[in-house]
Amino acid sequence: MERKPCSRGAQLGLWACLWGAAAVASLQEEPLPLFSQVFFCQRDSPFFGLAQVLDGDQLFWFDFPSACWQSRLPDFQPEVPSRMPLGNVSTQQELCQRLLAIFTNLSEEQLPEAKGIPQVDVFIRHPLELGKANTLICSVSNLFPPSAVITWAQNGEPVTQGVSTAPVSPVGGLKFELFSYLEVTPRKGDVYSCSVRTPGDEHNGLAYWVPNDPVPSDFLETLACGAAIAVGILFVLLGSILIAKSHMSQRTE
Repeated sequence: MERKPCSRGAQLGLWACLWGAAAVASLQEEPLPLFSQVFFCQRDSPFFGLAQVLDGDQLFWFDFPSACWQSRLPDFQPEVPSRMPLGNVSTQQELCQRLLAIFTNLSEEQLPEAKGIPQVDVFIRHPLELGKANTLICSVSNLFPPSAVITWAQNGEPVTQGVSTAPVSPVGGLKFELFSYLEVTPRKGDVYSCSVRTPGDEHNGLAYWVPNDPVPSDFLETLACGAAIAVGILFVLLGSILIAKSHMSQRTE
Protein backbone atom coordinates (compact mmCIF):
# COMPACT_ATOMS: atom_id res chain seq x y z
CA MET A 1 0.00 0.00 0.00
CA GLU A 2 1.42 3.37 -1.01
CA ARG A 3 2.01 5.86 1.80
CA LYS A 4 1.03 9.44 1.16
CA PRO A 5 3.10 12.27 2.60
CA CYS A 6 1.53 14.22 5.42
CA SER A 7 -0.23 17.38 4.42
CA ARG A 8 1.18 20.72 5.46
CA GLY A 9 -1.67 21.17 7.94
CA ALA A 10 -0.91 17.83 9.55
CA GLN A 11 2.80 18.71 9.78
CA LEU A 12 1.97 22.01 11.41
CA GLY A 13 -0.35 20.23 13.81
CA LEU A 14 2.40 17.75 14.70
CA TRP A 15 4.89 20.57 15.34
CA ALA A 16 2.33 22.35 17.51
CA CYS A 17 1.78 19.18 19.55
CA LEU A 18 5.52 18.67 20.00
CA TRP A 19 6.02 22.32 20.99
CA GLY A 20 3.16 22.09 23.47
CA ALA A 21 4.60 18.93 25.00
CA ALA A 22 8.03 20.59 25.29
CA ALA A 23 6.48 23.65 26.94
CA VAL A 24 4.62 21.48 29.46
CA ALA A 25 7.81 19.54 30.19
CA SER A 26 9.77 22.77 30.73
CA LEU A 27 7.11 24.03 33.11
CA GLN A 28 7.22 20.79 35.03
CA GLU A 29 11.02 20.98 35.28
CA GLU A 30 11.03 24.42 36.88
CA PRO A 31 12.27 23.98 40.46
CA LEU A 32 9.86 24.70 43.24
CA PRO A 33 10.82 27.12 46.04
CA LEU A 34 12.89 25.28 48.64
CA PHE A 35 12.22 26.06 52.30
CA SER A 36 14.74 24.57 54.72
CA GLN A 37 15.50 24.72 58.43
CA VAL A 38 19.14 24.33 59.44
CA PHE A 39 20.35 23.52 62.95
CA PHE A 40 24.02 23.13 63.81
CA CYS A 41 26.29 22.88 66.84
CA GLN A 42 30.08 23.05 67.04
CA ARG A 43 33.01 23.50 69.40
CA ASP A 44 33.75 27.07 68.28
CA SER A 45 31.63 30.19 68.56
CA PRO A 46 28.80 30.38 67.68
CA PHE A 47 28.22 27.10 69.50
CA PHE A 48 24.67 26.75 68.16
CA GLY A 49 22.85 28.00 65.09
CA LEU A 50 19.29 27.73 63.84
CA ALA A 51 17.91 29.40 60.73
CA GLN A 52 15.01 29.12 58.31
CA VAL A 53 15.96 29.68 54.68
CA LEU A 54 14.03 30.09 51.43
CA ASP A 55 16.00 29.35 48.24
CA GLY A 56 19.28 30.15 49.97
CA ASP A 57 18.08 33.44 51.50
CA GLN A 58 17.80 33.53 55.27
CA LEU A 59 14.38 34.60 56.53
CA PHE A 60 14.57 33.94 60.28
CA TRP A 61 17.24 32.98 62.78
CA PHE A 62 17.12 31.98 66.42
CA ASP A 63 18.90 34.21 68.91
CA PHE A 64 20.16 31.69 71.48
CA PRO A 65 21.35 34.20 74.15
CA SER A 66 17.92 35.90 74.08
CA ALA A 67 16.01 32.63 73.44
CA CYS A 68 13.81 34.16 70.72
CA TRP A 69 13.37 34.20 66.97
CA GLN A 70 14.59 37.15 64.92
CA SER A 71 13.69 38.13 61.36
CA ARG A 72 16.25 39.24 58.82
CA LEU A 73 13.78 41.72 57.32
CA PRO A 74 11.83 44.06 59.63
CA ASP A 75 8.52 43.45 57.82
CA PHE A 76 8.52 39.75 58.71
CA GLN A 77 6.96 38.56 61.96
CA PRO A 78 9.24 36.01 63.64
CA GLU A 79 6.85 34.85 66.37
CA VAL A 80 4.38 32.76 64.36
CA PRO A 81 3.43 29.06 64.56
CA SER A 82 5.80 28.14 61.70
CA ARG A 83 8.81 28.87 63.92
CA MET A 84 10.21 26.01 65.99
CA PRO A 85 8.89 26.19 69.62
CA LEU A 86 11.39 26.94 72.39
CA GLY A 87 10.93 23.48 73.89
CA ASN A 88 11.90 21.83 70.62
CA VAL A 89 14.92 24.10 70.32
CA SER A 90 16.19 22.94 73.73
CA THR A 91 15.66 19.31 72.70
CA GLN A 92 17.60 19.87 69.48
CA GLN A 93 20.44 21.48 71.46
CA GLU A 94 20.82 18.47 73.74
CA LEU A 95 20.65 16.00 70.86
CA CYS A 96 23.15 17.96 68.79
CA GLN A 97 25.62 18.15 71.70
CA ARG A 98 25.43 14.39 72.22
CA LEU A 99 25.94 13.65 68.53
CA LEU A 100 28.81 16.14 68.36
CA ALA A 101 30.61 14.42 71.24
CA ILE A 102 30.10 10.97 69.69
CA PHE A 103 31.28 11.91 66.19
CA THR A 104 34.19 13.95 67.56
CA ASN A 105 35.49 10.93 69.52
CA LEU A 106 35.08 8.65 66.50
CA SER A 107 36.71 10.93 63.94
CA GLU A 108 39.37 12.78 65.94
CA GLU A 109 42.87 12.12 64.55
CA GLN A 110 41.42 9.68 62.01
CA LEU A 111 39.53 11.78 59.50
CA PRO A 112 40.65 15.11 58.01
CA GLU A 113 38.65 18.12 59.06
CA ALA A 114 36.35 19.51 56.37
CA LYS A 115 37.06 23.19 55.77
CA GLY A 116 36.13 25.81 53.23
CA ILE A 117 38.40 28.63 52.09
CA PRO A 118 36.56 31.87 52.96
CA GLN A 119 36.12 34.32 50.11
CA VAL A 120 36.12 37.93 51.31
CA ASP A 121 34.78 40.97 49.48
CA VAL A 122 34.09 44.56 50.55
CA PHE A 123 31.65 46.90 48.83
CA ILE A 124 29.69 50.04 49.63
CA ARG A 125 25.94 50.08 50.23
CA HIS A 126 25.01 53.43 48.64
CA PRO A 127 26.57 55.38 45.75
CA LEU A 128 29.80 56.97 46.89
CA GLU A 129 29.85 60.64 47.86
CA LEU A 130 33.02 61.77 49.59
CA GLY A 131 32.37 63.33 52.98
CA LYS A 132 28.89 61.81 53.35
CA ALA A 133 27.94 58.95 55.68
CA ASN A 134 27.71 55.50 54.13
CA THR A 135 28.05 51.83 55.01
CA LEU A 136 30.73 49.34 54.02
CA ILE A 137 29.68 45.70 53.76
CA CYS A 138 32.14 42.85 54.24
CA SER A 139 30.84 39.65 52.63
CA VAL A 140 32.34 36.29 53.63
CA SER A 141 31.23 33.33 51.52
CA ASN A 142 32.24 29.65 51.28
CA LEU A 143 32.49 29.56 55.06
CA PHE A 144 32.71 26.14 56.72
CA PRO A 145 32.67 25.44 59.62
CA PRO A 146 30.36 28.41 60.29
CA SER A 147 32.75 30.20 62.63
CA ALA A 148 34.80 33.32 61.91
CA VAL A 149 35.95 36.54 63.52
CA ILE A 150 35.73 39.71 61.41
CA THR A 151 37.79 42.81 62.19
CA TRP A 152 37.83 46.18 60.44
CA ALA A 153 40.66 48.67 60.01
CA GLN A 154 40.94 52.19 58.63
CA ASN A 155 44.35 53.30 57.39
CA GLY A 156 45.89 50.39 59.28
CA GLU A 157 44.24 51.26 62.62
CA PRO A 158 41.63 48.86 64.11
CA VAL A 159 38.03 50.14 64.07
CA THR A 160 35.41 48.95 66.56
CA GLN A 161 32.83 51.75 66.59
CA GLY A 162 30.01 51.56 64.06
CA VAL A 163 30.58 47.84 63.49
CA SER A 164 27.75 45.28 63.42
CA THR A 165 27.92 41.65 62.32
CA ALA A 166 24.97 39.49 61.33
CA PRO A 167 24.69 35.84 62.37
CA VAL A 168 26.02 33.20 60.00
CA SER A 169 23.52 32.13 57.39
CA PRO A 170 23.31 28.75 55.57
CA VAL A 171 23.21 28.97 51.78
CA GLY A 172 23.07 25.30 50.81
CA GLY A 173 25.14 22.17 51.22
CA LEU A 174 27.92 22.71 53.73
CA LYS A 175 28.34 26.39 52.92
CA PHE A 176 27.59 29.40 55.07
CA GLU A 177 27.93 33.15 54.58
CA LEU A 178 28.58 36.00 56.96
CA PHE A 179 28.13 39.76 56.66
CA SER A 180 29.66 42.56 58.69
CA TYR A 181 28.81 46.27 58.41
CA LEU A 182 30.88 49.38 59.11
CA GLU A 183 29.44 52.90 59.27
CA VAL A 184 31.89 55.21 57.51
CA THR A 185 32.30 58.72 56.12
CA PRO A 186 34.62 58.12 53.15
CA ARG A 187 37.30 60.66 52.43
CA LYS A 188 39.95 60.83 49.74
CA GLY A 189 43.01 58.77 50.66
CA ASP A 190 41.23 56.44 53.11
CA VAL A 191 42.01 52.73 53.01
CA TYR A 192 39.59 50.33 54.69
CA SER A 193 40.20 46.64 55.23
CA CYS A 194 38.12 43.69 56.38
CA SER A 195 40.02 40.78 57.93
CA VAL A 196 38.50 37.33 58.49
CA ARG A 197 40.05 34.71 60.75
CA THR A 198 38.66 31.20 61.13
CA PRO A 199 39.51 28.85 64.03
CA GLY A 200 42.79 26.99 63.61
CA ASP A 201 43.98 29.04 60.63
CA GLU A 202 47.24 30.98 60.73
CA HIS A 203 46.36 33.26 57.82
CA ASN A 204 43.51 35.70 57.51
CA GLY A 205 41.23 36.33 54.61
CA LEU A 206 41.63 40.00 53.72
CA ALA A 207 39.90 42.48 51.44
CA TYR A 208 40.50 46.21 50.92
CA TRP A 209 38.27 49.06 49.86
CA VAL A 210 39.50 52.48 48.71
CA PRO A 211 37.08 55.33 47.86
CA ASN A 212 37.64 56.29 44.25
CA ASP A 213 36.74 59.81 43.19
CA PRO A 214 33.11 59.65 42.05
CA VAL A 215 32.12 61.39 38.84
CA PRO A 216 30.14 64.57 39.72
CA SER A 217 26.48 64.33 38.83
CA ASP A 218 26.49 67.70 37.03
CA PHE A 219 29.33 66.45 34.83
CA LEU A 220 27.31 63.33 33.97
CA GLU A 221 24.29 65.49 33.10
CA THR A 222 26.43 67.72 30.88
CA LEU A 223 27.96 64.66 29.21
CA ALA A 224 24.52 63.13 28.58
CA CYS A 225 23.21 66.39 27.11
CA GLY A 226 26.25 66.70 24.86
CA ALA A 227 25.82 63.12 23.64
CA ALA A 228 22.13 63.73 22.91
CA ILE A 229 22.94 66.89 20.94
CA ALA A 230 25.65 65.08 18.97
CA VAL A 231 23.28 62.26 18.08
CA GLY A 232 20.65 64.80 17.00
CA ILE A 233 23.12 66.61 14.75
CA LEU A 234 24.19 63.27 13.25
CA PHE A 235 20.60 62.39 12.37
CA VAL A 236 20.06 65.83 10.83
CA LEU A 237 23.15 65.39 8.64
CA LEU A 238 22.09 61.91 7.56
CA GLY A 239 18.61 63.18 6.73
CA SER A 240 20.03 66.06 4.68
CA ILE A 241 22.29 63.70 2.74
CA LEU A 242 19.41 61.33 1.96
CA ILE A 243 17.21 64.22 0.81
CA ALA A 244 20.01 65.57 -1.42
CA LYS A 245 20.58 62.14 -2.97
CA SER A 246 16.84 61.78 -3.60
CA HIS A 247 16.71 65.13 -5.45
CA MET A 248 19.79 64.22 -7.50
CA SER A 249 18.29 60.89 -8.60
CA GLN A 250 15.02 62.61 -9.60
CA ARG A 251 16.89 65.16 -11.76
CA THR A 252 18.88 62.38 -13.44
CA GLU A 253 15.69 60.56 -14.38
